Amino acid sequence: MNLTNQFISHWEKQFPNWNQNNVHLLLAVSGGVDSVVLVDVIKNAGFSFSIAHCNFQLRGSDSERDELFVSSIEGATDIFVKKFTTSDYATVHKIAIQEAARKLRYDWFAELLVIMQTQIKKQILLVTAHHADDNIETVLMNFFRGTGILGLRGILPFQSEGSLIRPLLLIRKQQLIEYAKEQHLQFVEDVSNHSDKYTRNFFRNQLIPQIQSIYPGTEENILDNIERIKEVANIYQEAIAVKLKNLCERKGAETHIPILKLKQENSLTTIIWELVKNFSFNAAQTHEIIKLMDAENAAHVSSSTHRVIKNRKWLIIAEKEQSNAQIHLIEEDEKIMCFSLGNLHVSKLFNGDHSINPDPAIAMIDLGKIQFPLLLRKSKPGDYFYPLGMQKKKKISRFLIDLKLSKTQKENCWVIESNKKIVWVVGYRIDDRFKLPIKADNILQLQLMPTDF
Repeated sequence: MNLTNQFISHWEKQFPNWNQNNVHLLLAVSGGVDSVVLVDVIKNAGFSFSIAHCNFQLRGSDSERDELFVSSIEGATDIFVKKFTTSDYATVHKIAIQEAARKLRYDWFAELLVIMQTQIKKQILLVTAHHADDNIETVLMNFFRGTGILGLRGILPFQSEGSLIRPLLLIRKQQLIEYAKEQHLQFVEDVSNHSDKYTRNFFRNQLIPQIQSIYPGTEENILDNIERIKEVANIYQEAIAVKLKNLCERKGAETHIPILKLKQENSLTTIIWELVKNFSFNAAQTHEIIKLMDAENAAHVSSSTHRVIKNRKWLIIAEKEQSNAQIHLIEEDEKIMCFSLGNLHVSKLFNGDHSINPDPAIAMIDLGKIQFPLLLRKSKPGDYFYPLGMQKKKKISRFLIDLKLSKTQKENCWVIESNKKIVWVVGYRIDDRFKLPIKADNILQLQLMPTDF
């Protein structure tokens, strides 16, 4: 079976709902042998298509050469070319060059798909030239990264996000090279593919050939394993979905997990990873989060975007910056905290005599009696404190009733907590246990200001 017929056979099995009559394809074409063969077999299979080429301006004249070559390819409805200042983007966003290129590329592809969909009545699909050898490299890289069972599925043939398909995944690289020779196809060579400074190239050029020299069937075994692991992953995902549904409680944008229930899980490391993997945490942090269950109140583990916070009998996954969150952490160096009531200004005062401030929007706290981080959270049933001037504890619900507050005001009551003790019912009264001595040397001042102050 020649490559075009093999391609059509794979297409019909993988994408039975899409055919030459109901889709238009946007091909990501670099100009290398893989993408040039992709263009040729797509053309021979009778699909209408357009081409998108990214010039990342990373290889000097070679980048310009590639752009000119792709622009000369025949048979496409349109050829779109985009130049990127990739190095500048990577510097500004403090990310690796390869990561920057990927982000720029797929963001632009997404924009193109939207524009094309307004002009073409068929469904538009983005197509890349990933092949079986790419899949082998990806699985090995994912194994060493520690991505878990889902990473061992390798590259998926269809990704609904971005309407992305990869129809060459079952075809080996050598087949593509032989096809290009047989058909006398012209293509450009990216010399950076021979450099081992990129992780994928190291796997491709060094690691895999060495493993193959010991186990000659390595590559085919990995491809076979990918198919088996896909089936295992389907069963795994179904089981995990049930577990997470039983464990997680959604409260607004936050996820609340009961610690006692979580501790009963036999596969704790796996469950924790599934809980946090979509919030920018890495696999190594799962062990830190497990320790968090027995840590002090308000202890937390952070990713670039989220925190897992220990709050009494719960672990709470919350965004770092979100004014409408139900829980916030006030770190020792915090200056201002934005939340639903307004802005909480935090400052430390030293060496002075300070009388009680009558303004209920200002709390003057003995700094020596508190423990950071503080928790700023909504009050909940059962909360109690010792209102300033009283020696007996009082439920906050009763305290708010005595103030004759409206239902809405009571529902929107916030507290600040230190080591499981409420320090301040925000905007109303501090706890007597944290009041200032007659002469205070170390004071924490908390001031609530409306957002439009």
